[in-house]
Amino acid sequence: MGFKCGIVGLPNVGKSTLFNALTETATAEAANYPFCTIEPNTGIVAVPDERLKKLSELAKSQKVIPAQMQFVDIAGLVSGASKGEGLGNKFLSHIREVDAVVHVLRCFEDDEITHVEKGIDPLRDAEIIETELMLADLESLDKQIQNLNKKAKTNDPESKKDLELMKSLHDCLSEGKPVRLTEIDPDKIKKIKTFNLLTSKPVLYVCNVNEEDASLGNKFTKTIFDKADKENCETVIISGSIESEIALLDDEEKKEFLKDLKLEESGLNRLIRKGFDLLGLITFFTIGPKEARAWTLKKNSTAPEAAGIIHTDFEKGFIRAETISCDDYLNYKTEQAAKDAGRMRVEGSDYIVQDGDIFHFRFNV
Repeated sequence: MGFKCGIVGLPNVGKSTLFNALTETATAEAANYPFCTIEPNTGIVAVPDERLKKLSELAKSQKVIPAQMQFVDIAGLVSGASKGEGLGNKFLSHIREVDAVVHVLRCFEDDEITHVEKGIDPLRDAEIIETELMLADLESLDKQIQNLNKKAKTNDPESKKDLELMKSLHDCLSEGKPVRLTEIDPDKIKKIKTFNLLTSKPVLYVCNVNEEDASLGNKFTKTIFDKADKENCETVIISGSIESEIALLDDEEKKEFLKDLKLEESGLNRLIRKGFDLLGLITFFTIGPKEARAWTLKKNSTAPEAAGIIHTDFEKGFIRAETISCDDYLNYKTEQAAKDAGRMRVEGSDYIVQDGDIFHFRFNV
């Protein structure tokens, strides 16, 4: 899979516990000491989607395959990581390989679990990691600017543009503003991605709380929600201890467990969906008696690109896409009924896929 969310945070904030629950495994060792995760663990998780369940029931599909996304559990960072402290160099290199950052923050007190900063303050913890990432980006830009200066002296126009852009980003970082929060010309976003800057990646804050605070949060989570509001990004409240228990239950037991805790759904479901949105992804479906399947696609992709997700030949020989919206399919109960009502559309190669589209692709190779 091409889309990855990296789970990051200080040591002992619950990253590995969260990862274990996400993947319903114990592949990441959850231990009460820093750096228990050294090499990143990777897990592929199903994206919860009630639409797929309903569609499969209507189509009487023999097989149901949900959309998937990838989570990477990355070693805990400490202050000074940009200078190689702790496992800083490994941490930073692993973050460069993910598309978005899930930042886990400890929002609970527990004397039995040590905290590397000797006290609970999630806002401080968030700033520690953000500062380290900005320092790493400044160092990276310094090197890139130095290399580009030589090219720019040869009057290479592209190098001059890149140099100007890098210097503006360097100024923002020097003022304590991560790249993702700077005002950027939309035309320059693709170019900035090539600079591979850590603070250019979108962020989702995850507040890890005790069981009793899972539904409403607490004084610690409020500070993170305020920070997220200012940054126009999302926050999720999760109780790692609850999610660890839920991960081992079957569907009916999960419902009862959550009901007892006055929770409508698990925090992990909300996290996965928000991670999906964070990566700028949408879902389209292929539905039939043999298989009901959800496919993952980048927003603003065309119908041929969607066809190519299923098979490269579908994109190469794309002729048209026969399309029914998910709402129409659910409303009319069957594909044929939706067609009879005139709700099936024939879309060409310039069609931009909408979330929930149900496709039959016609192609010729």
